[in-house]
Amino acid sequence: MMYAIIATGGKQYKVQEGDLLFVEKLNADVDSTVEINEVLAVSKDGKLTVGAPTVEGAKVVARVVKHGKAKKVIVFKFKAKKDYRRKQGHRQPYTQIKIEKIEA
Repeated sequence: MMYAIIATGGKQYKVQEGDLLFVEKLNADVDSTVEINEVLAVSKDGKLTVGAPTVEGAKVVARVVKHGKAKKVIVFKFKAKKDYRRKQGHRQPYTQIKIEKIEA
C-alpha cells in the first residue's frame, strides 16, 4: 500500500492512487492533469520517507474531475437592542480531483 501526504490550498491530505478528493479551487480545465509537487511524505512498501519540508523528486499526478461550489454558509451578524442585522451567504469553490499516480 503506497500513500503520500500532499499540501495544496493551504491544507494537507493523505492520498492513495484512485482516491477522489475535494480541494481548494485549482486553475485547471476539467479532464486535464495536474502535478502536485508539494509532497510532504511518501510511504512505499512500508518505508516512510519524510521531507524537509518536501520530498525531493516526488510528485503526485491527478486528473481534474469537476469544479463546483460547496453548500451555502449563512453569516448572520446582529447586535441586540440596536436594530443592527447583516445577513450574508458564502459558497466556497472547490475542485474535485482523482489521484492517478504517486511518483517517489
